[in-house]
Amino acid sequence: MYNYFMNLKDILSEKNCSIVASNGYVSFETGIRPVIDRLNEDLYYFRGLSVADKIIGKASAMLLSLSGVKEVYAAVLSQAGKEIFDKYGVAYEYGELVDYIFNRRGDGMCPMELTVKDIDDLKEAYEALNRKIALH
Repeated sequence: MYNYFMNLKDILSEKNCSIVASNGYVSFETGIRPVIDRLNEDLYYFRGLSVADKIIGKASAMLLSLSGVKEVYAAVLSQAGKEIFDKYGVAYEYGELVDYIFNRRGDGMCPMELTVKDIDDLKEAYEALNRKIALH
């Protein structure tokens, strides 16, 4: 796990992308879009894959877990995201563990984190996040 992550972490840093997966998927989009857009095409897109991402909060952790991701590296991981990975048996590493992911203004919690704050079911979270994105 750790040796392969080094390659993904290097790609994440060198390309300055937001997410990279072991199947060659790379995205520069921010937020949960790089994950949820793939799930909307194929719910199990990340099944069995290793993923490196700059920022993972509870929302992304729930989506990746629902999709069946094998292992994850997060440069920044929220405590709630860590708890999701623990609950669903996803192997993970992180650079920095934070209480929660901030919104882009830096004055409160990320709206996607807020959307799933009180949701425990992965499928319910996926549906709630799609509804939230549709409003924007």
